[in-house]
Amino acid sequence: MSLNTEGEKSLEFVLKSLFSGGVAGMCSKTTVAPLDRIKILLQAHSKHYKHLGVFAGLNEIVQRETFFALWKGNGAQMVRIFPYAATQFTTFEIYRKYLGTLLGNRTQIDKFLAGSGAGVTAVMLTYPLDTIRARLAFQVRGEHVYTGIFHTGASIFKEEGGLRALYRGFIPTICGMIPYAGLSFYSFAKLKFLCMTYAPNYLCNKCNRNTGGLVLTLPAKLLCGGFAGAVAQSISYPLDVTRRRMQLAMMNTDTHKFGSGMVATMKLIYLENGIVKGLYRGMSINYLRAIPMVAVSFSTYELMKQMFDLDTGMKL
Repeated sequence: MSLNTEGEKSLEFVLKSLFSGGVAGMCSKTTVAPLDRIKILLQAHSKHYKHLGVFAGLNEIVQRETFFALWKGNGAQMVRIFPYAATQFTTFEIYRKYLGTLLGNRTQIDKFLAGSGAGVTAVMLTYPLDTIRARLAFQVRGEHVYTGIFHTGASIFKEEGGLRALYRGFIPTICGMIPYAGLSFYSFAKLKFLCMTYAPNYLCNKCNRNTGGLVLTLPAKLLCGGFAGAVAQSISYPLDVTRRRMQLAMMNTDTHKFGSGMVATMKLIYLENGIVKGLYRGMSINYLRAIPMVAVSFSTYELMKQMFDLDTGMKL
């Protein structure tokens, strides 16, 4: 095989991986957008929703704002999530291949490291859009400060300190992303391996295109993805709360104190609200959100990989 042919196949692999990851991210985030919004409102103690539970909060959004307000901020989320998920899944495939060669395939540590590296890479490239999306989702009807994605980004940049303001909360995000992304990819890969090894007759279908000759059934994909999401979120959730408080700190004079730094913000959250109602505020909704989100994300990506013949062990 010529170098040109290998290069073309490698480029094709990357482009297909980018598209597959982007589609997977958009599907998963749109599925759980209403839960994402109420999670943000609860995490940051919105005065209109902080006294409510998950389902009461969702109902209040509909009553106060309209049904479609459940997806407020999802436009910015879609602008962010396609490049984020595309980058994350594609760099995972690339990092996994190189780390597998470097470390050997006798352990699963390469998948954890590849997942962590992929998560950090994706966050670095798309973080400002996450900040913008959080600001839009936190707004309540009748109290709007921002009118859209570009207005939000420009306002934050001009009024709050330039690019640094758009990256407020970045450090706890990275600290949380390393265990979250690492455990997500590791757990999914491990569960996939266990299903194929110990229950292939029940949880797998035969497929000639796959290097192992097997692919997970859709229910198995959802099960493995959901469990992977639950494990990862349990470990990293306090850092997710810290990130949100820092991102939204400048929207109200009473919350400016949460924008001073990761450690100071975590300490303040703990002192004011404790662990359950502070650092793990909204955790129940996060399980409701994270399990289907990760399940849909991994399942869609696996289906797209099979559709594009990406399970054939392409060398980069």
